[in-house]
Amino acid sequence: MTPQPVAARERGATVIPDRVVAGIAARAGREALAAQPHRPARPAPPTPDASAHVHGRSTRIRLAVELPYPIDLATAARELQRQVTQRVGHLTGLEVTEVALAIRHLLPEGSGGRDGRVY
Repeated sequence: MTPQPVAARERGATVIPDRVVAGIAARAGREALAAQPHRPARPAPPTPDASAHVHGRSTRIRLAVELPYPIDLATAARELQRQVTQRVGHLTGLEVTEVALAIRHLLPEGSGGRDGRVY
């Protein structure tokens, strides 16, 4: 006997936990930071701290990042938000309604990383 198809509303739903979306967002943020064309040559940026809040089929994301200095902050922020929105949406199927950025530190050119932080 062939089973009868089940209506979509009766099949249930896939739930993606906040922490999973946050992990995907952190990785997407790191990929986006490493790929920025205006980024000075230096070691790969640290993975951003991320949090996410999933509600139904949408999510809000918060990233805390370190950026190289000097850099066009507005352009870098817009590109980071665009890439994270696109990547998280593609990988999760969720609508990303917001990517809020917090810039933790600016890393001066030639600092090589965390030892040369500017607060």
